[in-house]
Amino acid sequence: MSITISDVEPRVQYTATAGQTSFTVGFEFFNNADLKVFNGTTLLTFSASPANATEYSVSGAGQTGGGSITLGSPGATVNDIITISRDVAIERVTDFPTSGAFQIGSLNTELDKIIAMCQQLERDLKFSPRAAATTANTFDITFPNLSANKVLSVNSSGNGLEFAQDITDITTIAGIASDVSAVSAIASDVTAVANDATDIGVVSTNIASINTVATNIADVIKVADDLNEAISEVETVADDLNEAVSEIDTVANNITDVNTVGNATNINNITIVAGQISPTNNISTVAGANANITTIATDLNGANTIGTVVTNLSDIQTVSTDLSGSNTIGTVATDLSGSNNIGTVATNIGSVNSFANIYRIGSTNPVASLDEGDLFYNSTDNRLKFYNGSAWTNIEATDTSSLATNGFAIAMAIAL
Repeated sequence: MSITISDVEPRVQYTATAGQTSFTVGFEFFNNADLKVFNGTTLLTFSASPANATEYSVSGAGQTGGGSITLGSPGATVNDIITISRDVAIERVTDFPTSGAFQIGSLNTELDKIIAMCQQLERDLKFSPRAAATTANTFDITFPNLSANKVLSVNSSGNGLEFAQDITDITTIAGIASDVSAVSAIASDVTAVANDATDIGVVSTNIASINTVATNIADVIKVADDLNEAISEVETVADDLNEAVSEIDTVANNITDVNTVGNATNINNITIVAGQISPTNNISTVAGANANITTIATDLNGANTIGTVVTNLSDIQTVSTDLSGSNTIGTVATDLSGSNNIGTVATNIGSVNSFANIYRIGSTNPVASLDEGDLFYNSTDNRLKFYNGSAWTNIEATDTSSLATNGFAIAMAIAL
């Protein structure tokens, strides 16, 4: 068998269409077993009569220009990656005799296989790590002994390979790739944080206080707003603390009194007092009448005391009411200077009082303070009656003897 070996890479790869079964082999091969066929990373099996898509048949072995392979039904799935490569065993199976006829065909076949093997080595080198021809330094690229869960890398001297980096760390980083990207995007901020590492340490040491501030951030904002005011209460407090005699220290020294003022009952009284300052300003009015108040206070201890007035307050109120009634004290005052004046009444007050005790008017007969000879007009039955010592008796128009007998003639005369 004599074929021509083309200068092509002994490997070809296809992206399959749905149900595709036939794939061209564009390089020479000597036997069906010289080919390896993969679907993805799965090695398929040679069969002269493929039963399914995991098996394939071959045509074109020993021919210049190559051949093809055919998958079993139903063929490849769309976008399957089909890889076909040549894998000739590196061996020599033909030996030439030392004498006799020279076997030209066997020699050509051996030479073809040698070329095929060289192409395979060239292909394998292409897929193997190696230094570029333009590398400036020469170094040892021999692989060190394998180490579990370690990644191959160049050593710190830059002259060899080593297994140093733990794959676990790399896996961890891969799991937070998005976070790493986020950090990378704020690299300048990270640098700024690094420059402020000392301050950050101070913050960490005082994190409890910072958390307290965060919890009370609304109050902190109020303080900040106050500091921006034209007249800051915070600055006023600070200035006060720097004074020789601080009002705040004075308050602190008298905190018991301050707490007493702050008592709910007392604060309510203070509120009442404040209400008397504005808008009526009654307290100022009282202050303006201080002399009168002093007079009243003096009189509280005198013979004609205000206490006496308070004791007789109901009588005073009666007099006050009567000032505007029909039988007003004003009328009495006027009558003091009249012909039938109260002065005359005052002179005869004994007789007036005696008459008031003897003669009464009402809707029911009196049952108390009864004396024989008392008169009473009952407004319910419209009868004038006298008390005979044991009962009220009606006075009839013709009963003059009875009146005389009981000593009421003088009383009737006064009444009439």
